[in-house]
Amino acid sequence: MPERPAYPTDLTDAEWAILEPHVPAPKSGGRPVTHPRREICNAIFYVLRSGGAWRLLPHELPPWQTAYGYFRAWRRDGTWPRMHDALRTAVRVAAGRPPQPSAAILDSQSVKTTARGGLRGYDAGKKVSGRKRHLLVDTLGLLLLVVVHAANLQDRDGAKLVCLRAKRQYPRLRLIWADGGYRGKLVRWVATLCHWTLRIVKQTGTGFQVLPKRWIVERTFAWLLHFRRLSKDYEFLPETSEAMIQVAMIHVMVRRLARQHRPVLPAAQPVAPLLSVPPPLAA
Repeated sequence: MPERPAYPTDLTDAEWAILEPHVPAPKSGGRPVTHPRREICNAIFYVLRSGGAWRLLPHELPPWQTAYGYFRAWRRDGTWPRMHDALRTAVRVAAGRPPQPSAAILDSQSVKTTARGGLRGYDAGKKVSGRKRHLLVDTLGLLLLVVVHAANLQDRDGAKLVCLRAKRQYPRLRLIWADGGYRGKLVRWVATLCHWTLRIVKQTGTGFQVLPKRWIVERTFAWLLHFRRLSKDYEFLPETSEAMIQVAMIHVMVRRLARQHRPVLPAAQPVAPLLSVPPPLAA
């Protein structure tokens, strides 16, 4: 890897050792590889965390056409979901949990879109013109599924899209917590079609409250907003928005795994004080 000043988003040696086995290797034949895979990932993480445009990538990183080309290719061939799912399994196992979750939390977030165009709608409840991010997370706050759709789609209808995908991918799932926006016919629909229990966590009283289980998905939304590219939906395709969220969680999980595997140095042993030696006696 060429020597250059490191950016805060760059992968450390420990992080790259965890991520490298999941990154597709260069194909045989054709032109020789000009930019290492590690630098490609650094460029993608830089755009995601800084919130800048692809064309504004610093010159020390690979050209924006190369970085975006790999991001797009890995979205279309399913590399990002495979990489994300493998890292999530590793984090769960490291935390002493089974690889597949049996319980999850569901919630949505409405975000504005930009002049980039694409699918959009108006959320009358949040008064936001843009899209909704529907997240299904496990009890550790790790992403299980993300579905991005127009903001004018009701939460209950968006939840059906999430559940239909989750039913195929998570056969061990049995319980989902959600807020009051998902109450009503959706509870029976989930029980009938998916054979899960949709448990509504209601707010009691007024004012700010930390609601059981629901705070976990809110924390995940907070993690995502550390990446400035996700402060709004800048993408034209909802599939690209979903890939951006998966890449953000990949960055979060890689750093968590690297911290967990960091060797613990032994504690320094106390040094015995030097004994003062009396001066020699005069002859």
